[in-house]
Amino acid sequence: MPAEIIDLHSRSNDGIVVSDIPDQIIAGLCKPFGRKHIPTMVLYDERGLRLYDDITTEAPEYYLFRAEEGILKTNADDIVQTMLHGSDVTTDEIVLELGAGALRKTSHILLGLSRLVGNVKPAPITYYALDLEQRELERALDEISGSDVDKCLCGKVDIKGLWGTYDDGLKFIESGGLLTQRLAENIISADRRTFVWYDVTPASAISSNSSLSDSSHFSNSDTPLSSTPSTPDKTRTPLHIMFLGSSLGNFSRIEAVSFLRALPLRPGTGDTLLVGLDHDNEKHLIEEAYNDPKGYTRRFIFNGLRVAGRALGDENIFDEDKWDYVNHYNVVGHHEAFYKSKCDQTILEPVTKRNITFLKDELVKIEESLKFSDADAYSMFTNGGLRTIQRWTDKNAQYSLWLLERPQFSFPLLSSPSTPIDTNLAGTCYSTTPFGVPSREEWRNQWAAWDFVTTRMIPPSMLFEKPINLRHICLFYLGHIPTFLDIQLSKLLQEPSTDPEEFRQIFERGIDPDVDDPTQCHPHSQVPADVNDWPSHATILMFQSAVRRRLMELYDDIDSGKPILDRKIGRVLFMTLEHEAMHLETLLYMLLHADSALPPPVFTAPSWTALAVSWNETPKPMSDTVTLGPALVTLGHDDNEADDDTSDDTRSHEFGWDNETKRQVLVGEFKIEWRPVTNHEFYQFYTGLGKGSVPLPESWVEEDGAMKVRTLYGPVSMDVAQHWPVIAPYNSLSTYASVKGGRLPTEPELRLFYDKFNAGYEGGANVGFRNWHPVPATTGGERGGGEGGNGGVWEWTSTGFSKEDGFAPSKLYPGYSMDFFDGKHQVVLGGSYATIPRISERRSFRNWYQRNYPYAWAGGRIVYDIQK
Repeated sequence: MPAEIIDLHSRSNDGIVVSDIPDQIIAGLCKPFGRKHIPTMVLYDERGLRLYDDITTEAPEYYLFRAEEGILKTNADDIVQTMLHGSDVTTDEIVLELGAGALRKTSHILLGLSRLVGNVKPAPITYYALDLEQRELERALDEISGSDVDKCLCGKVDIKGLWGTYDDGLKFIESGGLLTQRLAENIISADRRTFVWYDVTPASAISSNSSLSDSSHFSNSDTPLSSTPSTPDKTRTPLHIMFLGSSLGNFSRIEAVSFLRALPLRPGTGDTLLVGLDHDNEKHLIEEAYNDPKGYTRRFIFNGLRVAGRALGDENIFDEDKWDYVNHYNVVGHHEAFYKSKCDQTILEPVTKRNITFLKDELVKIEESLKFSDADAYSMFTNGGLRTIQRWTDKNAQYSLWLLERPQFSFPLLSSPSTPIDTNLAGTCYSTTPFGVPSREEWRNQWAAWDFVTTRMIPPSMLFEKPINLRHICLFYLGHIPTFLDIQLSKLLQEPSTDPEEFRQIFERGIDPDVDDPTQCHPHSQVPADVNDWPSHATILMFQSAVRRRLMELYDDIDSGKPILDRKIGRVLFMTLEHEAMHLETLLYMLLHADSALPPPVFTAPSWTALAVSWNETPKPMSDTVTLGPALVTLGHDDNEADDDTSDDTRSHEFGWDNETKRQVLVGEFKIEWRPVTNHEFYQFYTGLGKGSVPLPESWVEEDGAMKVRTLYGPVSMDVAQHWPVIAPYNSLSTYASVKGGRLPTEPELRLFYDKFNAGYEGGANVGFRNWHPVPATTGGERGGGEGGNGGVWEWTSTGFSKEDGFAPSKLYPGYSMDFFDGKHQVVLGGSYATIPRISERRSFRNWYQRNYPYAWAGGRIVYDIQK
């Protein structure tokens, strides 16, 4: 039976397809010199799609298709298993491909799905191929239906077509079209194979404050959709969108973000996006890919002139002899293709009879294709509200397939051209720096993360447990955070505290024990010895809600101008937000050691086997070390709390803790390893020379005679985690470094390395809950010497945590640093996978742990002194 094809086009009352392509063409050609363009969509008519197929099969210079096809051939089973979250699919799943084309590459995914699915009836997976051209869509589906692929899919994967543009397809999903499909009411063709879908998208599903591209497959007359589905979640089956062929590169960077935000992917439901992106490869490689010497691309591009003329009413309106094809890559990730006028010429537009003039050598853009560095990709995904589940790269590292999801919560980039300075509805700008006064949105993001961990990863039965004996019970931290915030607000506003007296007594101070002698602790609250004397969980949550409301009321007052936002207010807001963020990380490394803690729900669980294969294949740096120095390194920044009463630059001020004092240090020449010590390296040391000389890292656990590495998902094999940075105490890593002939870096040395090579959150570093586990460090880059990340752990330094010149203790929190100037603590830099970006990215931020504290998520890299 021929596959069903659903017609998604909007139609007039007499059944004619409504299209604004002629208007788009005229509008683009009437632009001033240097800005003329024709919509890319004209390239993809029936003949254009076949010419594109010629490029993919006959032009070896067009590496993109071969690279993507190679990834799919090699990894189809891993991709579909990760996409559908495991094996034995028994429930309805929908796979929708935007711009399906000839389905040659897609066949690998379809076969992978058939191998994943058991013998379930009816078929648990429905694949929808969406494309612009009806006849090409019919041809592609007919070829599948009569092939060996179809035999494998029988009873496992149903195949259907969707005829329309991208936004036609997205509207169809938003309105519940995939669910209802009232096809019987909409039959228009005699052979019962093509159906019409009428646009019934509710107004609530339309967003008016973003714009989509006029690039391939989009009609600009439509308003882009919001990411909020109009169909109730419980009525929609899991949705997996595929957007292959580097088609996302046809948008501008801002348009790509708008498109990703518009995709109807629901947070925490298993919906996914598989997208292909071309890397920022060498200039000559990219330019030849889009202008091969045998002219396949040229024929494809010139077909677009005929299509544009046909849309205007005269296929021959553009004389091909008067045009040339040129392309250019500008090495900042932007390839452009143009028609170039060979002479001064004028065309007569048939409908309006308007003359459109072109000067000699004038360029008319027909296509643009963005190329993506890792930083480009991660920035786009984060701005688009997406999280990377997994990535597959071709053997030449020229192209990647990314599997993404809409996370339950995320942290935006600290700076982005598509993200304006935070402003509330009243027009109040709280800060012009990402390290200044936190905005309402920052608090909402932080609360979302806090609530996710405390309500969904800690079962009620665990609230009174001590996963780490040297810490409090879990319930303490739930009460400590709102109590600390309430106390600070009361001091600031000179108003009575809203917390019950028992809360202040129990929850006012945290604890950081002296692990050499647990009976000797820094000042902290006296907590109940009997679980019955603790406040109830419900009471703590009610108090938490009241304190949060109190904080938002302060923001309301700031918006109204009473009080004026000054440095004193800004410091309290900065300090309490970061205090909560740091305690969230503490709570999580406690949960790592709790048998009853729950793994993070609704975030897609890692496919360890597939990830291990990918990590094993990642190229290593060209050398083990890099030489740095001598250099004068500036540490800290200017933030004197004593100036808070007189300073008026609150909105541009960068806040910091009392130990972030500005100073300069001269460092000599040294060699430093590109990557921190890995689990594999430390395991070899531990089982050889090191066994007995260092304790077993608390991040490891022995199960069934095998050493494993702890994760929030449970222990994983050493084979999976071998390339991760090892998490171990300072004393153990310092011993390891000594045996290797080196040492751990000083704070200035590690800071110099980070300044030069750390890509940070915007570059894809493993912080801000991008993952819930470490990953292999990427510092050094595949090309040797590029930027990267340290894998998602803090890093020990050999610098002791002590009073620096210029140090002044915090007035608001005097014991924050001073209590730990005891000669037993070391400075750590960087951030873990659970560190929020405003902390991990603030260059001056310093953390610290006791040297033999075994639980902190901290690793280390080796430095070698250069002998003169």
